[in-house]
Amino acid sequence: MFIDSHAHLDDPRFDQDRENVIESLREDGVDVVINIGADKESSLSTLELARKYDNIYAVAGVHPHSASELEEDGLDWLREIAKEEKVVAIGEIGLDFYYDNSPRDIQRKWFKAQLQLAKELGLPVVIHTRDAAKETYDILKEAAADGKLKVLMHCYSGSAEMAMDYARLGFYIALGGAVTFKNARVPREVASVVPLENLMIETDCPYMTPEPFRGKRNEPKLVNLVAEKIAEIKAMPVEELAKATADNARNFFRLP
Repeated sequence: MFIDSHAHLDDPRFDQDRENVIESLREDGVDVVINIGADKESSLSTLELARKYDNIYAVAGVHPHSASELEEDGLDWLREIAKEEKVVAIGEIGLDFYYDNSPRDIQRKWFKAQLQLAKELGLPVVIHTRDAAKETYDILKEAAADGKLKVLMHCYSGSAEMAMDYARLGFYIALGGAVTFKNARVPREVASVVPLENLMIETDCPYMTPEPFRGKRNEPKLVNLVAEKIAEIKAMPVEELAKATADNARNFFRLP
């Protein structure tokens, strides 16, 4: 059984059939879904899903796109949400210098603040980074230097060399649908070099749909295509890959 380590089942694209998608997870081979917040609204809707379904867990946080929406006391609500039993991490948080939807100094401020909150609460973090690879790495390395922070690099799109730098810090790398794309040279290099003990799989649904369904809505059940491609790259049985990545997710998120 697979664990989808990053999904957005609260997204409006699931409004018509969300219940059917979730109720069919186990027959589709998906044991657990980690659903991810990106701002206050989606963190609350994620928590609502986790409360309703025993096989869904919540991650709450503020994405760099939404960082400018935060006030000085902007993390008070997050601190309270994060104390809920079904909330298993802070995220997705980080830096996005591609879109720059929030000013970069504001992104940095709230990224660091959420890292400190995670450490205060003893929770791991789920990281989004785009066009900010070196700065994200430097911030995370410093924050984790005391050994009190567990880190998952979501939908990793950086170099294989930096992936190994993260692995040496004990961080986890999550790969999704991009590894199946026809021109996916770098994600496949990452899949080949990252040790199995540092690896997770994800869909990022409804985004990043793997081949051969690219262009359609992504769903947790398609995580098997990600697993199959990585298993092919690593020349190992997909069942072994599924078990290892699920074990990693259970350990990272402290799932029962």
